[in-house]
Amino acid sequence: MLESPVVATPDQWLAGARPRTLPAAVSPVLAGTGVAAYVDGFVWWKALLALVVALALQVAVNYANDYSDGIRGTDADRVGPMRLVGSGAASPAAVKRAAFLAFGVAGAAGLVLAATTAWWLVAVGVVCVLAAWYYTGGSKPYGYLGLGEVMVFVFFGLVAVVGTTYVQTETWEWAALYAAVGVGALACAILVANNLRDIPTDTVAGKRTLAVVLGDRGTRTLYVVLVAVAALAVVAVAAATSWWVLVGLGFLVLAARAARIVTGGASGPGLIPVLQSTGMAELAWAALVAAALVVTG
Repeated sequence: MLESPVVATPDQWLAGARPRTLPAAVSPVLAGTGVAAYVDGFVWWKALLALVVALALQVAVNYANDYSDGIRGTDADRVGPMRLVGSGAASPAAVKRAAFLAFGVAGAAGLVLAATTAWWLVAVGVVCVLAAWYYTGGSKPYGYLGLGEVMVFVFFGLVAVVGTTYVQTETWEWAALYAAVGVGALACAILVANNLRDIPTDTVAGKRTLAVVLGDRGTRTLYVVLVAVAALAVVAVAAATSWWVLVGLGFLVLAARAARIVTGGASGPGLIPVLQSTGMAELAWAALVAAALVVTG
């Protein structure tokens, strides 16, 4: 007699989408739209579509990682959010389909933006999808080679922020680049904290993340450096636009709290609050900077 297929509950699917990572998708759109508003280029429906692309890609990455890590056995003994495949709550095929569905939503919204801005953006979108899939997918995932932070900085920082500004203004803005560095640094900090927590299990599973390469002490230092880079990026955006943007340094209230936990030597489950605090710090960075740009633009 055949076994009944595994069917995850809606709550499990929501948990598998890792909603606590979504600030990393919202933040670059906020920051990029703030720059667009500052130069009188704000287009509300393009900003909304950019948000759909960012959110859908983030969910797709989360499901894709769940699938790829699950079938490799990397998530067999993992601390942190529930993994659908690793926990047996959903079949690998179902999680893979969910990832592709999310990629499809991102692609549809991206096509509209390309059609109304510039068709070469389709190529950028294809690269984003490939980068998202091969982070932990394929025979040689680059996330297992210590390159995950590079991917996050480039795609959830540079591409997302500069791209959000460009689809609205169709111009190059240096402020968007500086904002992208700040947002990208904090997005990387989220991944660094996550990989710091997972050093023991990733080492056993053969997943050679940057945290595994740097070791515990080096990874904690990197986290602090990334927060400092984000603070310097606020100053750079302010220098390129308005000094009122310095209100963005308010993100340090949340980031400093997380940094104290990291530098205090917390490990395992003790690092889970750092992920949420860093995500909220990134969101605060983007919201405060964007608000100042909108008001002074």
